[in-house]
Amino acid sequence: MKMYCLTTQDEHFSKIKKLGYLPVGLGKNIKSNNFITDNTKINIADKNPFYGEYTFHYWLWKNKINVNEKEWIGFCQYRKFWVKENYENTISDLNTLNNLLLKKIPNNLEGFDVILGEPMFINQFRLSKFIKKNLFYMIKNPVLFIDENKRSIKFHFDMMHGNNNLDKAINLLDQEDREDFSKFVNSEVSFNPHNMFICKSQNILNNYYNAVFPWLERCEKEFGFNLEGYGLKRIYGFLAERYLSFWFKKYTKFKTLPIIFADISELN
Repeated sequence: MKMYCLTTQDEHFSKIKKLGYLPVGLGKNIKSNNFITDNTKINIADKNPFYGEYTFHYWLWKNKINVNEKEWIGFCQYRKFWVKENYENTISDLNTLNNLLLKKIPNNLEGFDVILGEPMFINQFRLSKFIKKNLFYMIKNPVLFIDENKRSIKFHFDMMHGNNNLDKAINLLDQEDREDFSKFVNSEVSFNPHNMFICKSQNILNNYYNAVFPWLERCEKEFGFNLEGYGLKRIYGFLAERYLSFWFKKYTKFKTLPIIFADISELN
């Protein structure tokens, strides 16, 4: 398995190498030439503050980086990692983390096309958070106070990233996905988070890229780049995160695995 580990900090290079992953440096803080970076050849590195990890995915897509067809390709981040099973204890050092990490695909998962992170159930967030962010909308729709199943992906996105922005983006999707994605975000109460996935086939990977990037480029005409606040500034990454869950579930045979949080900045 080829695992790309994305970071924005120079000092993470040796730690990522120690984990056996490929260090990818994103953003202006990366000075070392040892990293794989998103700012060479054909790239949109200048959009990283808005696209997040997707500037690297764009780089892979446009520069047609070949992958051994017998080798899975995956993506993790310096604070989020794949493991075979959940781990509840504190991770105090890099060796402990290394021993937990997914390094190869288990035999019982070879029949799947894609591995996604275990779902995040956004309807189970504390009620006070919903009230604080979107009280007026909830007053207009009082069922949201008592029925968790009504707190959909769409409701959560409106609350966190701008009312009706998801609908505006969906209207820019290709016809073949527009209605299905709308149904997905209006009915589902969870998605597979962090824009992390592991893909078995380069063909599937390219098909995903061929779907998501033209859509995000059309969204740029709608939202632009004069965006304030984290929830809006990273809107292209957040849109892709929801679309990722939908697209892989619609077009591939998928399985989920846990993702754990461990910031390698704090580990030695």
